[in-house]
Amino acid sequence: MMRSKLVLIAIGSALAGCTAGMADMPDRGVAAVNVPVVTTADYVFDAAAPGGNLAPGEAERLNAWFSTLGLGYGDSVYVDGDGYAARNKVAAIAGNYGMLIQAGAPVTAGVVQPGSVRVVVARRRAVVPNCPNWSVPAQPNYANRSMSNFGCGVNANLAAQIANPEDLLHGQEGSAVADAMTGAKAVLFYRTSPPTGEKGLQDISTKKKEDK
Repeated sequence: MMRSKLVLIAIGSALAGCTAGMADMPDRGVAAVNVPVVTTADYVFDAAAPGGNLAPGEAERLNAWFSTLGLGYGDSVYVDGDGYAARNKVAAIAGNYGMLIQAGAPVTAGVVQPGSVRVVVARRRAVVPNCPNWSVPAQPNYANRSMSNFGCGVNANLAAQIANPEDLLHGQEGSAVADAMTGAKAVLFYRTSPPTGEKGLQDISTKKKEDK
């Protein structure tokens, strides 16, 4: 009897250890195993600005640089260095792309030389690493674990379609002003639209009538 008890205790301890190990696995439950990762890349443009204003030809060079980068929504533009007039000129060029100058330029390599300003474009990208992920076979699955590819499809589409990847990190604050009409527009349209099948089936031929 004592020997049987010892065997049961050993089996129970082994099962408890397995259960504790499986509880720490990231692929247990309904949470996605593969999630988007947001990265940041800083692009730097040093422009000559003697006396605090852009030198002749620098505005054209900066505009060409913005165009090459494909500057647009989701990017952040900063100006580092002294020169109020130069900053305003950079802001005017960035405004042609629908962008505003952000406060507080990120730290970049090197020092901004006197008589120049540094324009920094910070660009975020969202990707789902290692997708598709078929590293673990679907069967057999004795531990009821999620597939290694679980989450790749939805999250990869989300990462590819989101306009501003930064929204995946902290989102955006809602407006303090709310328009009740805008919020109720969808509900009103749903309530006032007639059902699509209320007129029954229509006998309409999609074939062209042959010319007689």
